[in-house]
Amino acid sequence: MSLAETELTIGGTSFKGVYIAILLSLATTLGGGVWTASSLYSRLESVESQKIPDIAPLEEKILLVEQELSANDVSQLQGKLATLGVSLKTIAEQQEKLLLIRNDVNDMKQKVAEMKATVQKAELLSADIKDFNKDVSVAKREIQDLWDAMDYLSNPLN
Repeated sequence: MSLAETELTIGGTSFKGVYIAILLSLATTLGGGVWTASSLYSRLESVESQKIPDIAPLEEKILLVEQELSANDVSQLQGKLATLGVSLKTIAEQQEKLLLIRNDVNDMKQKVAEMKATVQKAELLSADIKDFNKDVSVAKREIQDLWDAMDYLSNPLN
C-alpha cells in the first residue's frame, strides 16, 4: 500500500494520502512553533522575575572616575608625555657631557697628583741644595781665611 492509495474518511469526507501527509507536516510544524513560543515565553517570565541589581554604586564609581580623569587632565597627557620625552633626551645628553667632564676631572686629578710628587721631590732637592750652599759658603769662608792667612804670612807688616 502506497501513500497515493491510502485514503482516510472523516465525517463523510475522504482524504487522500498526499493530503494526509501535508496536513500531518503542517500540524507538526504548528506544534513545534507553539512549543518554541511557550519555551520563549517561560524564559522571558524567568528573566522578568529576577531582581535587577542596583546600579547606583556603579554610577557613583563612574562619576568618581570621570572626576579623576578631568582632575588629572588626561586629555593633555599626550602633550605632557612628549615634553617628558624631550626632557629625558636632554637629560641623557647632559649626562653624557657630565661623564666626559668627569673623565677630564679624573685626568686632571692624576696630573695634579703627579705635580705634587714632582714638587715634593723639588723641595727635597731644594733642601739638599741649601745644605750644599751652606757647605760651599763655609768652604769659601775657610778658603778666604786661608788666603788671608797666607797674605798675612807673606807680608806680616801690612
